[in-house]
Amino acid sequence: MNGTATHRTVIVVGSGPTGLLLAGDLAAAGVTVTLVEKRPRTISNLSRAFGVHARTLEQLDARGLADELLTTGATITGLRLFRRLSLDLSTLPSRFPFLLITPQYEVERLLERRAREAGVEFAYESEVVGLRQDDEGVDLDVRGADGTVVTRRAAYVVGADGHRSAVREAIGLGFPGTSVIKSLILADVRLAAKPEGAFTVNGRRDAFAMIASFGDGWYRVMGWNRRNEVPDDTPLDLDEVKEITRRALGTDYGMHDARWLSRFHSDERQAPRYRVGRVFLAGDAAHIHSPAGGQGMNTGLQDAANLSWKLAAAVRGRAPEGLLDSYEAERHPVGRAVLRSSGGLVRLARARSPLLRAARALVSAFVDMTPPVRRKALGQITGIGYAYPAPRGAHRLTGTRAPDVALKDGRLYEALRGGRFVLITHGTYEGPGVREGWLTVGRRADDRRTTVLVRPDGYVAWAAEDADATRIDEAVARYLG
Repeated sequence: MNGTATHRTVIVVGSGPTGLLLAGDLAAAGVTVTLVEKRPRTISNLSRAFGVHARTLEQLDARGLADELLTTGATITGLRLFRRLSLDLSTLPSRFPFLLITPQYEVERLLERRAREAGVEFAYESEVVGLRQDDEGVDLDVRGADGTVVTRRAAYVVGADGHRSAVREAIGLGFPGTSVIKSLILADVRLAAKPEGAFTVNGRRDAFAMIASFGDGWYRVMGWNRRNEVPDDTPLDLDEVKEITRRALGTDYGMHDARWLSRFHSDERQAPRYRVGRVFLAGDAAHIHSPAGGQGMNTGLQDAANLSWKLAAAVRGRAPEGLLDSYEAERHPVGRAVLRSSGGLVRLARARSPLLRAARALVSAFVDMTPPVRRKALGQITGIGYAYPAPRGAHRLTGTRAPDVALKDGRLYEALRGGRFVLITHGTYEGPGVREGWLTVGRRADDRRTTVLVRPDGYVAWAAEDADATRIDEAVARYLG
């Protein structure tokens, strides 16, 4: 593959949620996409993730998938992190003021369907064994199921292939960090007795456990026993899951009929860079952390939403200078913040010494008593509180998450379903970008005079009070290339 075709092609490696959303976005934008996956199609990813937070649901809403996903699980409005620390999700300023408990495979199912409908080529049983890049593109060596190695060329490559990323290794990036918990267990079970709520978590003495309801009679259990840290391949049975749960929660709720059991370890690691030339990293290939707060899959999906529209603009030759570099500039700090917050939660949950237990009680009381701290914690865990750097002198909304404001003909996140920038204005606009299909215009349903240019990922690119057509033209030209 070469010439013009190469410059309009992107290869995404890894068909987990991050890779599927990214590939689907690119294909929907008219980019030729191949999704390379080492696994056979019949073998799905381990269903470790189970929680979909508000910001991720907003991103899925912008792709017309959120309402369907809501039918696959249960929602909870209270997130109890320890027995004395809980967060009220119902106060979130979002259309989705809750946590959706649903298996990861349900998210993948919807994203894969969308990607296929958009025209993504899937290459299963294909393993990356080499990578070279130059000023014009990337050569990716891929070994198929029969052992034959084929070289695929693309304008860009994205590694979304997990914590053992072959793409990350091929571009020579390390993955510094440490192991947080050496032996975590996961199980999907039925319970004879229902817990008090849909989400229960606690750490006690040498054990930690969490139980979440999928809403259909099945429950996800995650736990850890300090006294029994064993390798990942050590067999796991239901009796061990029960024992850990009894240690941490005081009861096993009559667990029975486990349909899935797994053991894994939890690391905190982050790649020093998310971009090397024409190669990018996203999701677990870029960062991994403890499962505390349920932020892993959600952070990866936010990576994909940030990168996809930028790559599409670059492939189509209308990316403003520095746009591709802004992916790392915006997402690397978020990844670092998630590592810190999730790591802090798991260390408090594992508190063993009287001093750490006292610290946990103090943190819980402080969060409960201080509304600004509570709002910040909610914003970090759910993803709606993150904002991206804004230029000096920019409007206060620049870089922030755009709420789902009402428009005269719908909602903002419905307008974002075209994958384009959305201009929210109180009047009309027919300037650059509209006729070309690069810009959607939405008229405000309220009387505010703020004009807002929203990026395809739902963040504010530019805003101004009482902007005239000339200022809007300048902003559109600057941000839409």
